[in-house]
Amino acid sequence: MNIQKRKNKTRDLRKRKTHTKVRIKRTSARPRLSIQRSNKYIEVQLIDDKKQKTLLSASSRGLKEKGTKAELAKKVGEIIAEKAKKEKIKKVVLDRGKYAYHGRVKALAEGAREGGLEF
Repeated sequence: MNIQKRKNKTRDLRKRKTHTKVRIKRTSARPRLSIQRSNKYIEVQLIDDKKQKTLLSASSRGLKEKGTKAELAKKVGEIIAEKAKKEKIKKVVLDRGKYAYHGRVKALAEGAREGGLEF
């Protein structure tokens, strides 16, 4: 029974990742805001798919602030939005990957929106 639950979880993650990938239109006019999440940290990158370059990145790994994981994720969203403003990037495409739009991913997106990024 436990093996079957694991297979279902893996299948669901793969399905969500594929669905997200299909819906993202990759253009250099709108860089991709890619989110990676671990049990401890959350990282985000702004990627230009045409040039295949990472434009900007931010992570909760180097933050001095303390708080819950969701609070730190929101702070990372605000940091990436500030960096994007300096580079004159306003519109991005959110690539949440295999992660559901919930919890830390949602907090990061809200922080980026408050910072001035448009999805």
